[in-house]
Amino acid sequence: MLQFKDPSKLRTKKIVFEDVYCAQDSGTLEQLKELSSKRVGVELINENNFITDAIAREMSGGLTSQCEQDIQKLELYLPLLENLVQHVDLVGDDPRVTGWTSKLKIRWTSPLSQSSFFNLLGPRFFQIDKLQFELGIVLFFYGAQLREWASQVLVTDLVRSATLFRRAAGVYHYLAHEVLPSLQVVLTPEGPPEAASSVSSVMTLICLAEAQIVTIMKAEEKGTAVGLLAKLHCGVVQLFDEAMDFFSTAAKECKDISPVLMDYISCSKVVHELRSYQYMVQAVKAEGQIGTAIGLLKLALNRVQRNLGGMESWRTIIKQDMDTMTDLLRKYEHENEFVWHEKVPYDHNLPLLQGKKIATCIPYHPERWERTLALKI
Repeated sequence: MLQFKDPSKLRTKKIVFEDVYCAQDSGTLEQLKELSSKRVGVELINENNFITDAIAREMSGGLTSQCEQDIQKLELYLPLLENLVQHVDLVGDDPRVTGWTSKLKIRWTSPLSQSSFFNLLGPRFFQIDKLQFELGIVLFFYGAQLREWASQVLVTDLVRSATLFRRAAGVYHYLAHEVLPSLQVVLTPEGPPEAASSVSSVMTLICLAEAQIVTIMKAEEKGTAVGLLAKLHCGVVQLFDEAMDFFSTAAKECKDISPVLMDYISCSKVVHELRSYQYMVQAVKAEGQIGTAIGLLKLALNRVQRNLGGMESWRTIIKQDMDTMTDLLRKYEHENEFVWHEKVPYDHNLPLLQGKKIATCIPYHPERWERTLALKI
């Protein structure tokens, strides 16, 4: 599986809720202070700090993984934030509350923004004076951290990894359909891509594709039939195709979106299209159809997109797969020339790849602390 960590590199500026929102009673004041306290944990993610591993482990209740610790910080903050958003929504467009929210100066970086890669003065912070922006970006961050954790446990626990990718997909699906649509009216084309519903839809499909890739790895361990493996890899290709469609929409809505995200999708699609053909070739060769196998290998190599962008490590994996298929083609052609003498079919007579998508989202259900907040309005 190709690696793409950019979505998890979000950073933010400090917010102190009790300094901005006017509490009507001591209980509300304490809740606002608790909200600020929990946000401090989120603010420390991706920042250099001097907390030792031992102290961080003790503070998190024994969690050893940095990624798990960061996920816990987000999970402690989200219910309190959801509660505040719900109460502020109840008062609607009260000018005093709107003014208070503006004074929060909610600011986040955008790892998926092209300008973030070329800013010599440090990361660019985007400010949108809406609590939905805070909730949306924190949920995006949460999905990105779940996805990062899934990548980390991939080498030790395939089942857990697939589950985490599916959970991340569920977070992004919820974000795209339940949270971000209300923010689109204030989002400009120059805004952060992470706040656009279409980008969360892209991330949903990426996480589903990655979950299916892990499922394929488990199936390969079990010795699953090559015909089914070909269909599962093709299903990954179909998921990345859908992600491309949403990216096209996102590129129209977000003028600053980084092309690296599209490069990741394109390179991943190529990898799994090649692997789908590899398994299909094995299946037809096992049936004694060496001519068809040769035709499929030639077709697969001819279909590979040239001059792909993205990271060198991604292109290296693609080249390795192409070299493997080229060697196999040479071997089969030699075998066919001296033994079988089968005719190689033209492209339009070759069997088509068939996809099978089995990965599904694990639905995200927001947890809210049902506490009454009394603001001086």
